[in-house]
Amino acid sequence: MNYYFYSTCVGWPREDVAAEGGLNDLIAGNRSISRRTLIRNVGLELVRELERDLGYDAHHSQGLTMASDWHVSYHRSVLHGQRVYYVLWSGIEHVFVPENFTAKESLCG
Repeated sequence: MNYYFYSTCVGWPREDVAAEGGLNDLIAGNRSISRRTLIRNVGLELVRELERDLGYDAHHSQGLTMASDWHVSYHRSVLHGQRVYYVLWSGIEHVFVPENFTAKESLCG
C-alpha cells in the first residue's frame, strides 16, 4: 500500500482533533516502531523528503541526520479505522496516511 504525507498535528483540521477516531485517538493509540519499519511501510523517498523539509543532513558526515537524532521517534496508529504512520519530531506529529485516505473520510469518521 502506498502512503502520502497528510498533515502535522499543528495543521490538523480543527474539527477532527477531538472527533472519534481523530488526532487525539491517533496519539493515544500509538505504538512505537523502528525507523526501518517506517521506511518499509511509508517508503524511503517520503522519509527523505521529510528529512529535507526538517533541515536534516543527508549523511552523517555532513552533520545531523534524522536517523541519528535521538529526539525523533517513529509510530504507527489508526486514524478513522485506517493504519497510519507518523514521525514525532520536536513534539509535532508528521502523519502519513494510505493513498485511499481522504480528508473527507476523516471528517465523516
